[in-house]
Amino acid sequence: MPETITRTLPAQFIEDIGQDYAKQLAALTQLPVSTEMFKPTVAGQDPYQAAAYTQAVDPTAGLGAYQPYLTKAGTAADVATGLTGPMTGAQLGTIDPATGQPVTPTLAPGSYMSPYQQQVIDTTREEYDVQAAKSRLGLGAQAVAGGAFGSGRHGIAEAEFDVGSNRQRANILAGLRQQGYQQAQQARQQDLANQLGIAGLQSKLGGGAQQLAQQQISGLGTLGGMQQAQSQAVLDAQRQAAQTAAYEPYQRLGTYGAGVASLISGYPSGQQTTTPSASPLQTALGTGAGLAGIYGGLTGKNPFGAIGSAIGNIFKG
Repeated sequence: MPETITRTLPAQFIEDIGQDYAKQLAALTQLPVSTEMFKPTVAGQDPYQAAAYTQAVDPTAGLGAYQPYLTKAGTAADVATGLTGPMTGAQLGTIDPATGQPVTPTLAPGSYMSPYQQQVIDTTREEYDVQAAKSRLGLGAQAVAGGAFGSGRHGIAEAEFDVGSNRQRANILAGLRQQGYQQAQQARQQDLANQLGIAGLQSKLGGGAQQLAQQQISGLGTLGGMQQAQSQAVLDAQRQAAQTAAYEPYQRLGTYGAGVASLISGYPSGQQTTTPSASPLQTALGTGAGLAGIYGGLTGKNPFGAIGSAIGNIFKG
């Protein structure tokens, strides 16, 4: 008997769609994808960032802008250090032994005596001497007119006058020198305070310059960073767009394949039954059997009886 084969098949239109999808998939996956157009790229340094870097390394306007002020502050501090300790004789306006004139103080740090100090002392001394001489003459005139003193007593009186006058003269001149010295000390103390103030001011200016430079550099860096971030975002968007365009056929084909799979799983299947064709021997035997049946029905005899007996005798013999 021929064997009957039954197969479960999808609808014909679904099978056609599946074959079309397979062809497209095979053709698409054979094509290489060029990744050059969507490789990662980094945005270059923004001009503001470049300006921030240029200013940062500029010794006159960058992070090192404080250096000149620090140098000046150090110089002022050194000058202030030189103002400590006692003042020397030269600073007091001493007399030049070669000329007999007072030494005019120079403008070097520490010279604070008035250049007119010695002239004041000299003038005061001269005026005192003139007045003392007049007083001494007056003393002699009174002694002669009144006859109060003898020659010996008059000499003693003049000597006592001279001693007192000289003492008073020395006291006045010493007072003037002491006053000049104290004024010089006060002037030097004020100069010391000024130098220290200058040193502090220079340091403050240096710190302010550096702080302002840092703020400006930071501002430029922030602006540059924002611009660079924007440029990077544009590059990333372009790369993403190129990648999306490159893989769009695969996404489209994937959507197509998903639809095909949905159709195959959701559409009812049909059955196909096939019977294989009989071989020539089987056909001949079937034909012979049919004819023999017809002959036996008409004659009441079995046409294969004699054949069967002959075959039986063969096996018996």
